[in-house]
Amino acid sequence: MTSPKTDGPENQGEPELRRSDWILLPMLGILTIVILAVSVELFARWIFPQLGTGPAGEDCMIFSDPVTGSRGIPNCRVMEKIAEGPEFQYRFNNLGFRSDTDFGPKAPGTYRIVMLGTSTTMGMRVPINQTFAVLLPMELSRRTGRKIELYNEAMPYRAPDVIADHFSEVLNAKPDMVLWALNIGDVGNQGKNKMLPIHDRKDSFSVRAWHRIQEARAAGSFMDLIRYIFRHTRTAVLLTHYLYNSRSQYIKASILTDKYMTEPTQDQRIKLQQFDQDFARIESQASKEGVLLVVVLLPDHAQTDMILSQDLPPGVDPYESDREIRSIVTKHGGTYIDIFPDVRRHPELQYGYYNADGHPNALGHAIFTEVLAKELTNGSVPALKAAAQPQLLLTQGR
Repeated sequence: MTSPKTDGPENQGEPELRRSDWILLPMLGILTIVILAVSVELFARWIFPQLGTGPAGEDCMIFSDPVTGSRGIPNCRVMEKIAEGPEFQYRFNNLGFRSDTDFGPKAPGTYRIVMLGTSTTMGMRVPINQTFAVLLPMELSRRTGRKIELYNEAMPYRAPDVIADHFSEVLNAKPDMVLWALNIGDVGNQGKNKMLPIHDRKDSFSVRAWHRIQEARAAGSFMDLIRYIFRHTRTAVLLTHYLYNSRSQYIKASILTDKYMTEPTQDQRIKLQQFDQDFARIESQASKEGVLLVVVLLPDHAQTDMILSQDLPPGVDPYESDREIRSIVTKHGGTYIDIFPDVRRHPELQYGYYNADGHPNALGHAIFTEVLAKELTNGSVPALKAAAQPQLLLTQGR
């Protein structure tokens, strides 16, 4: 009997890795990940091109003025194209507001509206001729038969306390009506106490990233730095844009904040109390001058998806903020128009926002124009009550 051979290749053990292999293999793995990441980023940049390293509209605005809060730079112009939007030019007039024309004296017979708000109301990320600030007065004129003009004095981060401090400047325009178009994020903000660092807006991305690195080193938190850098990649835009096309996914991401709960949190109650105080100051100044103050809450992307959804998580109510703000406005004698019920009749508004950026797009502004015109001309504002149609008058006369 012969003994089995033990020197065949099938009986030999796995060859031992050389020391250099322990270096080369991880490097190959890292290189593969880098190549994949770079490829995805290049593809995302091809799908979502943009000008520069990010939004450019802020280059015509100052966010760190301790007296006025955020404000525009008079006669400033700048081109912008964010990844999800079209290319267009921001133009600011001689007073630093986004407008193609300078504001002037009111012509006889003209009904003048001055509109307040923040970035959504200003029309950020949308060409000016597609914003509801431009479309709304034309639609109101069509419905009422009156000559109506609208001065848009909205400015990003212009908080209610700052508006209250400078409301006399709004009244200097001699408006017949002030329309304050709010977002839920505006409520209770304190602009004078929350000035943005200059480097967060005015510097290039590389400079801002360097500041973030310094802050992360000081705080010992590099995960925040990694998240910050990733959010500024086109890959993040690509993933967010397509992931948030799903209404359920957007709602799941949104309920991580406390802004949409059935029962306001303590923090939200404090913000509502602050808004109550600021609004009382503003309404008092408007009533002394005999100017009608009208407030509307514009639903953000999350609220719109929640209103249109048939299956919301427990404890979530997109209408709660609408009811709270209505209560505050009417308590102090202001006029509140409610467009939330109209959203259910416009399911296409789900696609009226940039998924990654968050601002309304041209479709969103067109829908806001329609619902605002409807609510402003239904009798809530007597001076803007829709004119009776000739055919209707003829029918009534028979």
